[in-house]
Amino acid sequence: MIAVIMVSVFVMLMIVVGLWGMKKTTTLNDFFLGGRSIGPVVSAFAYGTAYFSAVIFIGFAGKFGWAYGLNVLWIALGNAFLGSFLAWIVLGRRTRVMSQNLNAMTMPEFLQSRYDGKYIKTISAILIFMFLLPYSASVFKGLGYLFEVNFSISFDSALLIIMTITGIYLILGGYFAVTITDFIQGFIMLVGAVTMALLLSAKAGGIMASIQAISLNYYKHVYSVAKPDYWLLASLIFMTSFGAWGMPQMIQKFYSVKNEKVIKIATWTTLAFAIIITTCAYYTGALTHIFFDSPIMANGKPQFDQMIPQMLITYLPEIFVAFILLLILSASMSTLSSLILVSASSVSIDLYKGNINPNISSKNSVVMMRFLSGVFIIISYFIARYEFSFIVTLMSLSWGVIAGGFLAPYVYGLYWKRTTLWGAKIGMISGIVTAIILFYVLGPAKSPMSASIAIIIPFFVVPAVSIFTQKINKRTLVKAFKNI
Repeated sequence: MIAVIMVSVFVMLMIVVGLWGMKKTTTLNDFFLGGRSIGPVVSAFAYGTAYFSAVIFIGFAGKFGWAYGLNVLWIALGNAFLGSFLAWIVLGRRTRVMSQNLNAMTMPEFLQSRYDGKYIKTISAILIFMFLLPYSASVFKGLGYLFEVNFSISFDSALLIIMTITGIYLILGGYFAVTITDFIQGFIMLVGAVTMALLLSAKAGGIMASIQAISLNYYKHVYSVAKPDYWLLASLIFMTSFGAWGMPQMIQKFYSVKNEKVIKIATWTTLAFAIIITTCAYYTGALTHIFFDSPIMANGKPQFDQMIPQMLITYLPEIFVAFILLLILSASMSTLSSLILVSASSVSIDLYKGNINPNISSKNSVVMMRFLSGVFIIISYFIARYEFSFIVTLMSLSWGVIAGGFLAPYVYGLYWKRTTLWGAKIGMISGIVTAIILFYVLGPAKSPMSASIAIIIPFFVVPAVSIFTQKINKRTLVKAFKNI
């Protein structure tokens, strides 16, 4: 009952924010980037909440907390310092300035304007549509199961509720509403994550006693049986940290900041947010070695996704379980709204406005973005509901393909004037092809390794091809690198 009340209040708050955002949204720039007027703290929370979804609290924390014990905290450090702090330092200012210089709102628009290439925009938009939409469906699916277990309602009904909640505030308020809800959801995530870690530690005798017990039990449960794969751990840290640099829904946060001056504050705020969230999440995952003697099993297979929810339900009071549920809902909805918004932009801004009707009015562009956001939410629902086999494969491939395809052309575009159109194209293709081939060669269990290699290879391909291909027009370079 407590959970129902808390979630109901949360939903009402999201609707109010959506209506407020609608009043502030009149242009396409408003709807997609908040008019490039977002302040430092809100920008930091928008980045952090888009980065860390329910996957980190349930899937990753449960699975890797059991597999690596306290060593799982290396993932937390990597995500905080490399995926968050360093990303803002290396990418933040240059992305904000250059995207403004080129009048680019999306990753495909940025690549087209930076490299003077029409088709690279179309290819990029199709790539985003193909792989981010299934990714959003996977978030829908996880939330659906969470609601089914905690509210005793059917999976179908849970998906419909989540679809309605997300659709209302995203379609009405656009990026203004998304950033404000991200701020609210980020605050809930911070309080919930710290509460979860402290209460479970208290159940185990305190933090120091918990650390000692985790180390001892991890040796008995895992290390004494078979040494864990630390190469997989390293590749997981690399993929989840540097892979975020090439994800369009993350880069969007740099486009939308108010000005260069706010980036320093946003950088440190993002670091603080990331440290708290990742440390609490993965530490909670390691606590499974105290509250379980072995993984939860079903049909002869370990069910790591069930371990943390079961631990919370068993050892925390109902009111705190309800609050943690709200934490997980917040983490997922913020990620989901960012994914849907970027997916809708790939069709509305990059494909339709960019290729079919460049003269579409700002008002009609906003209408189309709202319409497509709604359509994509509905598509995500059907993908999550019916689990088409080829879509499930796209979900598994999404991180490696997107980051492998975009990261090198994007980073070189920010820093190296000698990068050419063909260097960017071939680099993008090399990352995509590598991610797909290695996914099938190494298997889904090794997907972090596949994705990491797919991210690295284009950084050698792009300069190698650029040296031997035609340079970019000087006027384009002067425009792009102005004030950098």
